[in-house]
Amino acid sequence: MNHTLYKNTKISFSDSGKGNTIIFLHGFLENKKMWKDYVDFFSDKYRIITIDLLGHGESDSLGYVHEMEDNANAVNEVLEYLKIEKATILGHSMGGYVGLAFAELYPQKIQKLILLNSTSKEDNPEKKINRTRAIKAVKQNYVAFVSLAIANLFSENNRTRLVDEIEKVKTEALKTPLQGIIASLEGMKIRKDREWLLQENRFPVLLVLGKKDPVLNYEDSLSQIEDTTVELVSFEDGHMSQIENKEALKTVLADFFE
Repeated sequence: MNHTLYKNTKISFSDSGKGNTIIFLHGFLENKKMWKDYVDFFSDKYRIITIDLLGHGESDSLGYVHEMEDNANAVNEVLEYLKIEKATILGHSMGGYVGLAFAELYPQKIQKLILLNSTSKEDNPEKKINRTRAIKAVKQNYVAFVSLAIANLFSENNRTRLVDEIEKVKTEALKTPLQGIIASLEGMKIRKDREWLLQENRFPVLLVLGKKDPVLNYEDSLSQIEDTTVELVSFEDGHMSQIENKEALKTVLADFFE
């Protein structure tokens, strides 16, 4: 595994394959290991970079708040280190927020953008209150918070069907340091609204949603792409399309990467 530094903070990444570059950014409580099947599947045709966001996986925490812009700058640091001028970015959930921040800061470096179970909208007031509650909950009982948070990402019918996969995600999530969790929650809570980026049509955008997503309201998510050229793919499951709809998602991505 490779790493570089952003503000004297270690940023860990993997680099596989050759061809046009695709960067995979994981969500909250996840890490770059989440993408192993996708790296194996796509690296025969593309250069696949996976990055541990701040305070996740093998990347260190930067401070008490990990703003999406800080994560985007850390992603850019990896690109600079690898001398990559342009890339397609796929971001799951929080990784999508980072992808949008990157697109705002470095528009010339974006080829295509995939928002996987993510949104360009900022947190509404209720969601901000829930982030604050989550910070309190994780301080009180770290293990209980992480275990419940992971199970709640999957649609109800998949919580029994995908027991083994959910356990694997939990195991990795429980390696996330407390500071990384709190700093990410604080960062997501204050992130900017970036719906305008979807209106501007500067580069192709794909939005992948789950109709039974317990985290993002499906109908509300649709409203951000009205009258835009954003491509939409919807699955019948939850917030973890990369696991719940793995094979179908690979096909969708293969078409979009072309």
